[in-house]
Amino acid sequence: MTPNTVLSIMAQGAWNGGKLVDNSCFENSKMSFKNNVPVTSQTIEDRIGVRTRVAAPEDERIGVVALENLIKTVAFDPTKIKWLIGATNVGEDKNDPGPLVRFPLEVIKNEAPDVIAIDLYAGCPGFNVATELLFMLSIDGVLSPDALSVIVGAENIHRAKAFRSNDTASLIFGDDALATLFKTHTNLNLTGKYQKDDSVTFPLENDPVEATAKAIFELIGSDSIDGLIVDNHLGKIEWRVPAFAARVQHRLTELQFPDVTKKGLFKRFKDALSFYNERVGSFAYDIMSQSQNPELVNTIAGAYVRSGKYRTVVSVFAGLNNQVQLTIHRGSGYVFPALSSGVVDTVTSTHGCFGAFIQASFDDDDSEVFGEMDGKGVFLYATRGASNHLNKLFKSQGMSIDNIDLLIEHQANFAMIPLTLEQLFKGKSSELKKKVAAFIANKMVINVHTRGNCSVVCMQRLPYDLKRDALKSDTIQ
Repeated sequence: MTPNTVLSIMAQGAWNGGKLVDNSCFENSKMSFKNNVPVTSQTIEDRIGVRTRVAAPEDERIGVVALENLIKTVAFDPTKIKWLIGATNVGEDKNDPGPLVRFPLEVIKNEAPDVIAIDLYAGCPGFNVATELLFMLSIDGVLSPDALSVIVGAENIHRAKAFRSNDTASLIFGDDALATLFKTHTNLNLTGKYQKDDSVTFPLENDPVEATAKAIFELIGSDSIDGLIVDNHLGKIEWRVPAFAARVQHRLTELQFPDVTKKGLFKRFKDALSFYNERVGSFAYDIMSQSQNPELVNTIAGAYVRSGKYRTVVSVFAGLNNQVQLTIHRGSGYVFPALSSGVVDTVTSTHGCFGAFIQASFDDDDSEVFGEMDGKGVFLYATRGASNHLNKLFKSQGMSIDNIDLLIEHQANFAMIPLTLEQLFKGKSSELKKKVAAFIANKMVINVHTRGNCSVVCMQRLPYDLKRDALKSDTIQ
């Protein structure tokens, strides 16, 4: 008999400090939106739906505060914490080689000295991907019954000075940090066949993306993979944003489909998105382990294939001693279970061809690195990419958007939310807008107008604020 619950969220703690910053600070900044529309309080609100954002002080590590708040306000045994995941993109210091999770780790390491601590870099869905990782580990038995895990999401865009001062991307973002406590209830002990190929090791070259993609291609040829996980110790933000794994995923795709690459399909947004959805369909993300043990990423990849959710996953350990080690993990016969509560299902996929939409880039003299965002590209990807992804998840559960009671969506900016939903509903244009407006008003929670885009932390903050009755209806909705 299949158990009802494998993994569930138990509690949250948060950083609730900072300074409220309204749009007036951007008045007379000489910045402009597309078509030379000047940046003002009103145009910011009209364009992205942000009125205020919260800025963290430079002398405070907000991820640490969030974890301390969790421990202080929730009764649980910290000795049972087995995994600590720091989900982030930039973190609190863009020049920190990582892992950034080492600061929250200090809070619990005396009581949980054997805790496994990793960073996880998967763009803004990093919290969701970290949740799936814990789900896979719980199904497989890496996390035993009653084990606790914590995901600390932290983004301090202001302290890290992630964007240039005249970049309109800085208008969108606020700082935030949440710590979420998970409990593993049972393991499933699924039966099937698991194969771990012999690891291949090669030197880290000037272009590690090219070298890694070629090494994988030599092993699998044109065969598809379901996932790629890289324990990334390259140590610089330009190798994390976008994730190294996503870049390898795309270069591998180019090698597997040379004719498509030669025709320039990946440079055409609509065609590239469709091709990835139909022919690639894999996920790719980075971790950075505190232990620097290459077997850890192998353990994670093995759990993914033994969950029955994925069949072929590549694990890569990159950067230490100028070496790269990769391993192919294969599973067959495992059947993903039907669950009724807690985390019941997940779907993760990556479109590596769009990695350059948000990337780290240097000034001309290489003296400073900043985030660089293709605003139009991100907008298109966020609003067009979600429908296939959500429909895939709904289909596996025999559901549709109409079955959802509460949807928590990443809030890149408010304008993206209705356009994302329009991809899921069907009907005439006039009816569609009414359906979407009603859904947003009645089945979504939103705080982008008050806190801005908090990157990885957006989807953690919303249920926390909802429980505290800190979310209020607003005309922005």
